[in-house]
Amino acid sequence: MYDMYDPAQLRTFLAVAQTLSFTRAARRLGVRQSTVSQHVRRLEEATGRQLFTRDTHRVDLTVDGEAMLGFARTILAAHERASAFFTGTRLRGRLRFGASEDFVLTRLPEILQSFRRDHPEVELELTVELSGTLHQQLAAGRLDLVLAKRRTGDTHGELVWQDALIWIGAPRLRIDPDRPVPLILFPPPGITRARALEVLEGQGRSWRVACTSGSLSGLIAAAHAGLGVMAHSRGLVPPGLAPVAARAGLPELGEVDFVLLHGRRRDGAQPAADALAAAILAGGDRLIRPPGGLGAIGGRDGA
Repeated sequence: MYDMYDPAQLRTFLAVAQTLSFTRAARRLGVRQSTVSQHVRRLEEATGRQLFTRDTHRVDLTVDGEAMLGFARTILAAHERASAFFTGTRLRGRLRFGASEDFVLTRLPEILQSFRRDHPEVELELTVELSGTLHQQLAAGRLDLVLAKRRTGDTHGELVWQDALIWIGAPRLRIDPDRPVPLILFPPPGITRARALEVLEGQGRSWRVACTSGSLSGLIAAAHAGLGVMAHSRGLVPPGLAPVAARAGLPELGEVDFVLLHGRRRDGAQPAADALAAAILAGGDRLIRPPGGLGAIGGRDGA
């Protein structure tokens, strides 16, 4: 029964559940892939249930795996609180945390609320900005921890999860392949903006800017109004918007990594940054909005 609640196995389970990859989970945890497989196998043996379906191309949670997510988070949170209580460690100081605009409509506030409850003496200062801007502020020493998208080709940061970037817009929006693609964009240095322009230029597809806003709410409003399409994470599609159908002929956007990045080590901030990073990694799957049930936007024939 102890194995069923082994914190190391539960952390490994969460890492696989959030990245949907044994390889990426091993990279996140700093262990071998064989260790990840062993932890998952032992947890499945202890529960008597299959937690993942997997083949050479894909890893998915089973129904029992989905149930285990909540149990794993609860057990690990209790474990951390008990450890902090009996070791007499109370985190203090000021923590400057930056989160990208992508997380405005997710359950990140719940994770931050739990962190504040567990560490009331930490002064948490939140900055919500574009991922590119957060990278700049981190490099300048103005932030201690950042949760944001990673630039293409960058290998820095602790992977929270990887997702596909897709084109989205109003369900009834029609995309005319003979006219410039109307784009709804974050301003520079937005990472999705750069990716969208790069793939369109690579395809030789003409485009025009229909809306620019530094606020995700502003972009969503423009998309709801049918002004154009925007590049967005598949797992974070806002309610009322839908993926653009393949018949519209828009180029593939590829994948995007959401990562945690630590800033320069400040003695007072580092323990708090480590604790918040652990809380975000433990609850990373709560940040993803499932794409199920969404429609698709067609080309000139609508649908």
